[in-house]
Amino acid sequence: MTVTRCQWACATPMEQQYHDAEWGVPLHDDRKLFEFLILEGAQAGLSWSTILNKREGYRAAFDNFDATKIASYDDKKIKQLLSNPAIVRNRLKVNAAVTNARIYLEIMQQQGGFDEWIWQFVDGEPLHNHFHKAEDVPANTPQSDLMAREMKKRGFKFVGTTICYAFMQATGMVNDHTTDCFRYREIVDLKFL
Repeated sequence: MTVTRCQWACATPMEQQYHDAEWGVPLHDDRKLFEFLILEGAQAGLSWSTILNKREGYRAAFDNFDATKIASYDDKKIKQLLSNPAIVRNRLKVNAAVTNARIYLEIMQQQGGFDEWIWQFVDGEPLHNHFHKAEDVPANTPQSDLMAREMKKRGFKFVGTTICYAFMQATGMVNDHTTDCFRYREIVDLKFL
């Protein structure tokens, strides 16, 4: 039996596995949400497959996305990261990860968690879109526009509306599997929220 997937997920086995197991599944774990925030920012201007290929490198280089450790990175650590071929060696993106860790920790302290704060942009519930073709899926929405504005006000970096929308898709805040994809109905039917 042939399985139909979202068009973007058919290029490599890694993308297929990521699509089948993670993409679009509602995520409420603070540390994993932070991981996606950093990875989506790192992806700016690059393909998602590039970031998927470097994901384990990021986990190792960035202390498994421990925000407390990342927030304390100094110039020596940043210099070390910029020489690490396992990640995207872009000074602005590496510095943004440190800045974003600090702001993430502020939100954690103020709100008691990042999950509730970030999910407010979809009123705490996944939005299930009904796109039939990949070209119908938008690059941003009013919700991602609002998220980007609010995150920028707090001082987050690499959080434009397109990055925010990709974050929303990855973490299941929106279900953008195309309606012919086998995962579309599975995500709609999830009951563990």
